[in-house]
Amino acid sequence: MASSTGATGASGAPVEDAIRRKITESFEPTRLEIYNDSHLHKHHKAMADSTSAETHFRLVITSSKFQGTPQIRRHRMINEVLKEDLAREGGIHALQLKTMTPDEEKRMEEQSTK
Repeated sequence: MASSTGATGASGAPVEDAIRRKITESFEPTRLEIYNDSHLHKHHKAMADSTSAETHFRLVITSSKFQGTPQIRRHRMINEVLKEDLAREGGIHALQLKTMTPDEEKRMEEQSTK
């Protein structure tokens, strides 16, 4: 389920809120969707001792700051911004990313209506 809070709204989920704040500050996205998929992974052996309900996230980000940047570099940029959350015990365990520029998003939307 995508977060329904605005770019500065509080979801009541501290890790999600930190992701939203850091991504918004760093990339000024025109689109930011945050999906907390942790419930899909709680049965995994690696998650057996985890007390966090915020470990697995899927992000959809559209930002002009990705212009001229290949996907792998975009992902590295995001990982750098979230490095403390990724490294912290009980923090983000998995991060799935879909990154686009506004032009790429527009082309994708146009293709889906054909």
